[in-house]
Amino acid sequence: MTELDVTELQRRLVAFAAARDWGRYHTPKNLAAALSVEASELLEIFQWLTPEQSARIMDEPGAAHRVTDEVADVLAYLLQFCAELGIDPLRSLAAKIERNEERFPVPAPAPDPGPDSPETRDRHSSE
Repeated sequence: MTELDVTELQRRLVAFAAARDWGRYHTPKNLAAALSVEASELLEIFQWLTPEQSARIMDEPGAAHRVTDEVADVLAYLLQFCAELGIDPLRSLAAKIERNEERFPVPAPAPDPGPDSPETRDRHSSE
């Protein structure tokens, strides 16, 4: 597999579980719970870090490996959850982005107050 494809990854995950007879445990409830646990394990890595430390976490090889592993676990369970329920994750995300763009439009820029307004005069009080 040279190019990553969501459908192919889902197929591989389902086949992996089926080959081990794990499919019977992969109910929507169990997959949602596993997804939550894995997301919590990702959060645990960042729990006591400062914002600055968290922004640089991928610079530390050991921590970066843990982060990428937990991201993979979260994505694996999410893809399995979607496969189980027949959800197309990319279409779902695209639809959600569109709804959010409608719900939260980009705010219009504030009008320029002009050189004689109180806001402008206050900013230049040393002149």
